[in-house]
Amino acid sequence: MKKLSVTIFVIATLMLQTAAQASVLNIQTVISGKGITAWLVEDPTVPVLSLQFAFLGAGAINDPQDKQGVSQLLSNTMDEGAGDMDSKDFQGALNDNSISLSFSSSRDNFSGSLKTLTKYQDTAFDLLKLSLSQPRFDEEAIVRMREANMARIRSNMSDPEWLAARLSNAVIFEGHPYARNSGGTLTSLPLITADDLRQKLQTQFSKKNLIVAVAGNVTPQDLAVYLDKVFGDLPDEPTLTSVEKVVWPQEARTIQYDKEIPQTQIEVAYPGIERTDADYFAGEVMNYILGGAGFGSRLTDVVREQNGLTYGIFSGTSEMDYASVFTIETSTRAEKTEEVLKLIDQETSKIVKNGVTEKELREAKSYLLGSVPLSLTSTDRIASVMLGFQAEHLPANYLDIREREIKNVTREDIKRSAGKILNPVAKTVLLLGKPLENDNIRHIETLPDIE
Repeated sequence: MKKLSVTIFVIATLMLQTAAQASVLNIQTVISGKGITAWLVEDPTVPVLSLQFAFLGAGAINDPQDKQGVSQLLSNTMDEGAGDMDSKDFQGALNDNSISLSFSSSRDNFSGSLKTLTKYQDTAFDLLKLSLSQPRFDEEAIVRMREANMARIRSNMSDPEWLAARLSNAVIFEGHPYARNSGGTLTSLPLITADDLRQKLQTQFSKKNLIVAVAGNVTPQDLAVYLDKVFGDLPDEPTLTSVEKVVWPQEARTIQYDKEIPQTQIEVAYPGIERTDADYFAGEVMNYILGGAGFGSRLTDVVREQNGLTYGIFSGTSEMDYASVFTIETSTRAEKTEEVLKLIDQETSKIVKNGVTEKELREAKSYLLGSVPLSLTSTDRIASVMLGFQAEHLPANYLDIREREIKNVTREDIKRSAGKILNPVAKTVLLLGKPLENDNIRHIETLPDIE
């Protein structure tokens, strides 16, 4: 490719704290002439390049209340024509050159992903630049994607798991932007116009809230040029709404959305602990033993294997910019709901009071550390991991830090972290299914942000 006559790039290999130390990922920091920063794992042995990027804070959390789904619709239409190319021509150019380009929106961030063979990388970056700088937002494409999203919502209205997720968001995040439907509602989607999409694109995407991760066959010098080409003309600053942390009620509660279905959807939720907490890694190990290991977990053994009350039960943490939530999720026959809840309480109380065995701790550490290399077997996965680190403001050597910290977790650490997370005073139980006759349950008649 043709290089700029003057290209300023800084390459800093981050391996633990010094280049002499071993690291899971050999990450280089590349800074372009216009100040665009990217993390790069260079691999000249593969003919592929994967680039992932995100605009922090530009996700659904910054959609207007009356136009929920702007971010979703924007992600659907940015590759539906750009510049002089309509949707058919733009998609044809991607397909003809074996280029994968997609956009997505989470609650917090708006993201993009580009994957290309190196021989087509110039074309790939040209198309990415067009999609960011000159998307067409033709009415035909907007209508088609709007209708697809509305069809998805109508279909999901009969899906118990989707309805349970809506219940969870509405209750746990009540009064917070996270409670909204990031995919839009049947009322809000028809209100969204091309001007709404352009306004979000022009005001919320900027150099300041941009993060970039790249893996594959590209040199730091060439990447610096591409960064300026694609992102160099973005505004310096975004316009984003200020958002507060989620405030979790300090009281136990059980809330049910009544629906005549054979299986009751169950979620037991607690406020999670932050990454800055000294017991964060102990909490990661505790979760694996309690419910994160699937068939090897305590919850699966007790609720499924010993009592045959469910097909599956899992625990895990959802980490967002303004909230961390630890959940235990399962489903069971309606008449067995209270029995399952008692067994969950039994197991959470047990791990808080007694901790875990040495064998459980050893096996959990072995899996959590041994599974890391298996998750880094493609350029896509490597780029995704690096992007995640940046989005959560973690250092480039985070995998090394995590490995060291997990190795150091003790049984006493597990007990302490379990006590922090599995606090019965802050427990929220969410049920979706046939109504239970219990005076301590608050029943919800309608779910918000669907229609």
